[in-house]
Amino acid sequence: MQPQNQIPQSQNHLQTNKQNSNQQQSNIQQVNQQQTNQQQSNQQTLSDEQFKAALQLVVSPGDPTPNYEGFVKIGEGSTGIVCIATENSTNKQVAIKKMNVIKQQRRELLFNEVVIMRDYHHPNIVEMYDSFLVKDELWVVMEFLEGGALTDIVTHAKMDEVQIATVCKQCLNALCFLHSQGVIHRDIKSDSILLTADGRIKLSDFGFCAQISPEVPKRTSLVGTPYWMAPEVIIREPYGTEVDIWSLGIMVIEMVDGEPPLFDEPPLKAMKRIRDPPPLSLKNPDKVSTRLLAFLKKMLVSDPSQRATAFELLEHPFLQLAGPPSVLIPLMNSIRVNQN
Repeated sequence: MQPQNQIPQSQNHLQTNKQNSNQQQSNIQQVNQQQTNQQQSNQQTLSDEQFKAALQLVVSPGDPTPNYEGFVKIGEGSTGIVCIATENSTNKQVAIKKMNVIKQQRRELLFNEVVIMRDYHHPNIVEMYDSFLVKDELWVVMEFLEGGALTDIVTHAKMDEVQIATVCKQCLNALCFLHSQGVIHRDIKSDSILLTADGRIKLSDFGFCAQISPEVPKRTSLVGTPYWMAPEVIIREPYGTEVDIWSLGIMVIEMVDGEPPLFDEPPLKAMKRIRDPPPLSLKNPDKVSTRLLAFLKKMLVSDPSQRATAFELLEHPFLQLAGPPSVLIPLMNSIRVNQN
């Protein structure tokens, strides 16, 4: 069982740990309310029971409740709660995300929580063990990552460039895999990046992801978290996997500055600033290396056709600084010390 004094560090497992994140999600829902209302209207053609029956087709049958014990709530977000529990058959800890399927504003996105994680497996993506429909709740059972969210680190510790490169390389490995499968994550940010105890990086939070194909090569939905959104998403242009690269660039700024640009601005004002030139940048660009600046410049390009791909970024000289996952362990240790 995870020691009690380590639980606070992981309270944001698979959920944002910024105090105003729920407000951010509320604001983006308001911005997109017209679209949401239309989607809800379309969904009303399916009753709650019909929707649950459709969801039942992609989850495992049966009631999993007897299989787990010691539930402890460790996080809460706009879609539901996250608990840790012990799996009786293996005595190992797992994370269980519980989402009420009736109360979701965009309940069709619940399929993403299951289907993408079920079908796509990679060392840098959180592993889903199983999923169930328990009365009105979708349960997604996943590996529990003791290292918590990257947000804990960027807001409470100072990362050096070796550590930043190490995080970026592992994130790009995950994005290369997803993009090669036609999957756009659409919510890349430090909250969506989780760490194992030995420093390995894993991408999580697939509720906003989308599948593209030759038949549907672009998306247009206003989806994501405002401060990390690419300009083309905000102006409602058709977009593809390039949006994840912009968001990764914003996450690099998080790792340097401790927060994304414009974080003290209201979401709508920030979105207008992101939409218009010039591109966003670091608070103190003179305090980082030219290699990091060049790496960042490849991502924060307003024209998505000129933005580097995940595959191209893996070849960038900045990532030559990347070390083994263990270089991130001192950061996690410093967070534990501060929390204790």
